[in-house]
Amino acid sequence: MRNKNTWLILIGLLIAFSLWVDLSKYLKLPNPLNSAEYLIDRNVDTRLGLDLRGGLQALLEADVPADTPIAAEDLANAKSILENRANALGVSEVVMQVAGDRRIVAEFPGISNPEEVVAALKQTALLEFVDMGATPLPEGSVIQTDFGVENAPATTESGETIYHTVMTGAGLKTAAVQRGQLANDYLISFELKPDTTTLFGEYTSTHIGQYLAIVLDKRVISAPVIQSAITDGAGQISGNFTQDAAQTLAVQLRSGALPIPIKVVESRTVGPTLGEESLRKSVTAGLIGLAVIILFMALYYRLPGIVADLALICYALFSLMLFKMIPVVLTLPGIAGFILSVGMAVDANVLIFERLKEELRGGRNLRQAIDLAWSRAWPSIRDSNISTLITSFILFVFGSSFGASIVKGFSVTLALGVLVSMFTAITVTRTFLHTLLDGVKLNDHPRWFGL
Repeated sequence: MRNKNTWLILIGLLIAFSLWVDLSKYLKLPNPLNSAEYLIDRNVDTRLGLDLRGGLQALLEADVPADTPIAAEDLANAKSILENRANALGVSEVVMQVAGDRRIVAEFPGISNPEEVVAALKQTALLEFVDMGATPLPEGSVIQTDFGVENAPATTESGETIYHTVMTGAGLKTAAVQRGQLANDYLISFELKPDTTTLFGEYTSTHIGQYLAIVLDKRVISAPVIQSAITDGAGQISGNFTQDAAQTLAVQLRSGALPIPIKVVESRTVGPTLGEESLRKSVTAGLIGLAVIILFMALYYRLPGIVADLALICYALFSLMLFKMIPVVLTLPGIAGFILSVGMAVDANVLIFERLKEELRGGRNLRQAIDLAWSRAWPSIRDSNISTLITSFILFVFGSSFGASIVKGFSVTLALGVLVSMFTAITVTRTFLHTLLDGVKLNDHPRWFGL
């Protein structure tokens, strides 16, 4: 094997990095050129899914008549907006998937306030900027607007005022919280999309001193006064906000308007006790399986088997490192996919070692036998693993199309495990064998190789 020492150094560095990631919950690597910055600064704690950690699962559905067609693009955009809103509110590891042609499955692992999350999901309809004129309204007031109504009257039949919608949240590009000049003073800065800048500039130029209400689902959430014309597409909203209130409003502004109304059809809470028990049993099963495989390889293939066991440990280190760095949200099916890929990693070594025995029996020296075993076993290893990768891809597409997060988790960990197993079987095991055995004389130690 050429460049054996180079590969050995690279594998050693990869093992050291994997151990650093696997044994850490948070990685920080200072920048030597700037002490105030970090080259790496990220949370790498293992992320557990709903079935292992507990939390909330909700089924969302388009709130339109059953015979109304829904564009796939609108449903996908609604999912993205809901995902952004949940993430911005601090709910971590949110998983949302489109299920069918009118539903979205949402999972919120580890949350302690499911009632608040469900309430936030129900608050998913229309965000409007409404012309209030000189009329101040308290937050929480419910009003009627003319959005989507042609030639709307000034009042409803019951005499309630109908206010004019200047624009919707779809015209916003971004919104963020900023500190004001005074202590505990917070502002919301926003930026408009180019096609909305002119409209908003003309309106604010002619309505200085008047109220512009920000309305979500016909309920006033803020009613700032226009203090100056906003012609460059960027402005600020002030109003004695606390930090939490400003953050909530910024999230609502960034989320914008959903292309279709959404309702919560069903929600259920998964207890953390069940998840902890499932995780404990899964880890125990994985460790037992790994120990049995290591013992089998060592007893049946002798010295090459022990080398393969070292490579198998490297495989486990590398896989966990990838799961934490990507990151992959681990679920019970995901763990099953990983354990299955362990068997496939061993399968590659079995093919190689059987070929190794044949070459040794045919009179090859040890160095030649190792290289020939790898080259002749490679087509079988390649074809079987490519078949598994294709199957994993099909399962992933199926899970994405039908909201089957269980299938997606299984396919992702299986595919990653297969890729890592190919690397460890073809590169790591081969490098270790050449390093340890190139100087060994086969005739002196045939039993070391099961001959």
